[in-house]
Amino acid sequence: MATVRMAGGEITVGNVFCIGRNYAAHAAELGNAVETEEPMVFLKPTSSVLKVGEPLRLPAWSQDVHHEAELVLLIGRDVRDIAPERALSVVAGYGIGLDLTARDVQALAKQKGHPWTKSKGFPGAACISDFVPADDVAGASRFSFALTVNGTVRQSGDTDLMLFPLPVLVSYLSRQYGLSAGDMIYTGTPAGVGPLQAGDCLLLTLDGLIEARFKVAE
Repeated sequence: MATVRMAGGEITVGNVFCIGRNYAAHAAELGNAVETEEPMVFLKPTSSVLKVGEPLRLPAWSQDVHHEAELVLLIGRDVRDIAPERALSVVAGYGIGLDLTARDVQALAKQKGHPWTKSKGFPGAACISDFVPADDVAGASRFSFALTVNGTVRQSGDTDLMLFPLPVLVSYLSRQYGLSAGDMIYTGTPAGVGPLQAGDCLLLTLDGLIEARFKVAE
């Protein structure tokens, strides 16, 4: 059973929703079309969740695992069909995570028209920080975050650059699928994705609120 941490407590993870192509520059760097009509949604199994302090091991069957840094929302209560204006009221916490992607496996799946689950659902593919309670950032409407690998900044994100803002994402997911307490939403990655290697040291930061460190096993 996967759990995440917030304010010293453990919370059982429900669904792990992920949003693809939510930053135009990232879509462009991979040669993908920009989504404009509705968010692109996929899911990860809870077995892919990896908390800070746990060993990050890349799958032996991929030679090209990429990092994708993302702001992550933690849902605090069950909700169906909530309006965008009220959507952030169901967010219990804010965190930062990595949507790890076996890019070579994903490319093959795309060619065959197959789902992406193998490329994005392996153990450790959903790295996650501890969460900051939403009450601690009450009134915040904009977040910035970054990923540093071995001391070099690889990715920088700003929610103002999202194609689908946070309230729209929460509202959409509540309408299409329903949201439950413990669900996480990986809200999309900015440009700068790239491969990881054994021994890499990763630092994720969120607006001076969170620092999360991971090291790729050697």
